[in-house]
Amino acid sequence: MPIKLQVAPQVDPDSVDLAYYGKKHFWRAAGTIVGFNIGLWAFDRYVQNGDFARISLHSVKENFKHGFKWDNDKLGTNMFLHPYNGNLFYNAARSNGYNYWQSGLFAIGGSAMWEMFMECEYPSTNDIIATPIGGMAIGEVCYRASDAVLDDRTTGGERVRREVAAFLISPMRGLTRIINGDAWRKRSTTGRQFGTPSVAMEFSAGIRGLEFENEVYDSSLGFSMQFNLEYGDRFEVKSSRPYDYFRVRADINIVNSQPLLGQLDITGRLIARELLEKERSHMSIGLYQHFDYYDSDTISEVSAKCPYKLGIPASLGCGIMFRDIERNRWVLDAYLHSNAVILGSVLSDYYQVDERNYNLA
Repeated sequence: MPIKLQVAPQVDPDSVDLAYYGKKHFWRAAGTIVGFNIGLWAFDRYVQNGDFARISLHSVKENFKHGFKWDNDKLGTNMFLHPYNGNLFYNAARSNGYNYWQSGLFAIGGSAMWEMFMECEYPSTNDIIATPIGGMAIGEVCYRASDAVLDDRTTGGERVRREVAAFLISPMRGLTRIINGDAWRKRSTTGRQFGTPSVAMEFSAGIRGLEFENEVYDSSLGFSMQFNLEYGDRFEVKSSRPYDYFRVRADINIVNSQPLLGQLDITGRLIARELLEKERSHMSIGLYQHFDYYDSDTISEVSAKCPYKLGIPASLGCGIMFRDIERNRWVLDAYLHSNAVILGSVLSDYYQVDERNYNLA
């Protein structure tokens, strides 16, 4: 059976930390989101000189008059960058005392502000769905990952390394800690809102190839890294907090003509109930949020073939987890998920408009 090496004992969060970081700061959260949107617009307008950033009162009026439409941006823009942007909105609130559901409302507000006010292009239907919902999935994963590296008891070089790491993982949390002074304030407790959780990680690297063979032979080889993470206990259902259990899988590729991020899968448990609890058998049922992203590009000009594209930033469904242990020697793990896709996209042979070669549904 796979062996999980325990490098640190699981520790519950300190009540002092929960009280200190659980205080809600509405204006700081809202101001961070508004400031970020204005800053991003200024960069697009005055540095990038983007036509879409030439906004005016007339463009705002036209946005409200016309309403939402489907846009034709690249898959990476619509299905990853927009959800990542939503993660920033989400964590602006999450870092200021709000929970998963409440922070999701801030993500909706931040996305709506951008769509209606900060572009002279008509607001996008797919963006207003993908940005907040996908942002909640990426956002909670990043928030909990940043929580694991922080330690308010440390000082000096170690403190700087921890704060920088947390900032890179969750920029809005790092920015909030700088604004309120927590980034350098020494405290008697760690400051972690989730204590020391149970985490299992797997990393692999090697050569990855894409190949097309029909009338012509075409292939592309390069370096690939894969990262798998399991956070929490899939059969611990006493807590009802979202994402006390989640799984993440990511592929990073350094392959000619291919995108850097090839795959990102997130499965996060929102609520769960126990169905079976015996000494050697466990079963639970729960509501799970899913984020799935698979991207490739044309292998080369030889065949001009794009192998696959798939983006599902907004998906929700029921999941059943089962485990059976036989005499402590064999472990059978099984799971089954049935999902409703709120917004999805897939490579199409029949839709080629601007930068978009995939269907939305």
